[in-house]
Amino acid sequence: MSSEVKQVVVTLELPPLQAEALAQFVKRVGWHEFRQNAVDDDEAYEISAAVAGLQKALADAGYAPR
Repeated sequence: MSSEVKQVVVTLELPPLQAEALAQFVKRVGWHEFRQNAVDDDEAYEISAAVAGLQKALADAGYAPR
């Protein structure tokens, strides 16, 4: 059995105002919200990593709020 993890590709099209709003949101959300909405710390860490990936994708698309 292979230990290789298959990646999931998500494609999303947003109007610029929504992309900017989403970028602002993922900049402001943090551990407290991740943990509050997760079943345990492990899931909260996975959420945090996924949000970091979303932040990078938004930044790569030109939406990286300071």
